[in-house]
Amino acid sequence: MSLTLGSPLWNLCYLAVLIGLTGYGLHRCCIIVLFLKHRKNTPLPRSTYADLPPVTIQLPLYNEACVAGRLIRAVGNLDYPSEKITIQVLDDSTDETTEVVSQEVLALQKRGISISHIRRGSRQGFKAGALAHGMELGTADLIFILDADFIPSPDVLRKTVDFFTDPGIGLVQMRWGHLNRKQSLLTRLQAMFLDGHLLLEQTARCHSGRFFNFNGTAGIWRRSAIEEAGGWHADTLTEDLDLSYRAQLKGWRFLFLPDLVIPAELPEEMNGFKTQQKRWTKGSIQTCLKILPKVWHAPVPLIIKLEATAHLTSNFGYLLLVFMCVLTLPHALGPKDGTLYSLLVDLPIFLVTTVSIAVFYIVAQRHLNPTGWKRDLLLLPMLLALATGMSINNSIGVLEALFRQSSEFTRTPKSGNAAGSATAKSPIRYSPVRTLLPAIELLFAAYFAFCTWNAFKHSQWMSIPFLMMFLAGFVYVAWNSLRFPSIAWSSEENEEQESVPA
Repeated sequence: MSLTLGSPLWNLCYLAVLIGLTGYGLHRCCIIVLFLKHRKNTPLPRSTYADLPPVTIQLPLYNEACVAGRLIRAVGNLDYPSEKITIQVLDDSTDETTEVVSQEVLALQKRGISISHIRRGSRQGFKAGALAHGMELGTADLIFILDADFIPSPDVLRKTVDFFTDPGIGLVQMRWGHLNRKQSLLTRLQAMFLDGHLLLEQTARCHSGRFFNFNGTAGIWRRSAIEEAGGWHADTLTEDLDLSYRAQLKGWRFLFLPDLVIPAELPEEMNGFKTQQKRWTKGSIQTCLKILPKVWHAPVPLIIKLEATAHLTSNFGYLLLVFMCVLTLPHALGPKDGTLYSLLVDLPIFLVTTVSIAVFYIVAQRHLNPTGWKRDLLLLPMLLALATGMSINNSIGVLEALFRQSSEFTRTPKSGNAAGSATAKSPIRYSPVRTLLPAIELLFAAYFAFCTWNAFKHSQWMSIPFLMMFLAGFVYVAWNSLRFPSIAWSSEENEEQESVPA
């Protein structure tokens, strides 16, 4: 069968891709149903501690001069008996962060707080290695992990430790908030993305008995759960997801507290966001390749295995989205019975995929912001456009994981802009790094401009809004990537970065 434009084979390929996307759309619908079913469940501790347990607080840092001091001061103000707390600042930095940390640590030590500034001889294992090293130096059974840009409230430990009176609980995960949510269109869209995952998915999985994951920060682990699962591993870029599945496969239960929020910063620039998303995407596929066979050999119900499969493979959706983009024009030029084909194929698939995404984020915003959620509806087209524009960046992460390509562990820069206003900026020291990715994104934008023109030409009116949305997504991502070139922390960091094996 010929592969010329208009060939029926293109339509078959396009249909196969849409069926794959439909599968993930149906899974998203299941998450929505489970969330609505369990959204009113309020977790309560089994009992309370007569004597509060000791807690080790781990603060893994790497070149976080803008936010490290703020974090250490916040942890120093926790409302918890000082004799029950040991703070570990796990500092692998190669810049002035170390000096900032030294000053803040000294200030807390003068107040009688047990805090250590821990410097390793190398960055072996990156964050996973730092956390494992800290565990070797501490003894407390509860370990509270916070990334550099998070700001815990003083009462966070008092609100969470009693859940560990249940000996089966291995992790208590708190929800992320967003300090700079209103700073720009990009931060608003990121907040909506994360709200969907951090509220709907975690709540649905937690209360329905599915596996769900530690988010890498803002969570308290039981030491024995980490140890029984085999400890922190550095062979993926998402050590949190990896350990979460290994611990739950050992029988440990996790708890998500949606109403206990620890605010943090969102990446302010497109390239920081792209770096973060690629790392998460690649790491999730690395974890999928490592963990999914163990899930299917585990003595757990079939429904749990199926949901875990959808969870661990979900980022393949970005690769399918790129395929769909490429096949858009051949599909548009292919032979089909217009009205009948649209009713039987295009419309049902559209409803399951696009509409399920929209409903997913609407439900999250309506739950979090009951009075103002309707304003967020105006952002939905751009939210869908951004997901499309990010598909190339994230697909590269998927492919690198599939081909087991090593890559540098690149941090996500944060500015310390706690005010979240467009005028409050902290100086960030970055140097530009050339990349071809924005050029590829612009080529996709040009492609969709032609597809839109072709749709006008052939009076394919139903497809035009979606083609324009895809066009807007690629233009937005490429333009913002070029406005703020890809970034690295410093020349010293570039020279010393290591690679993480896939």
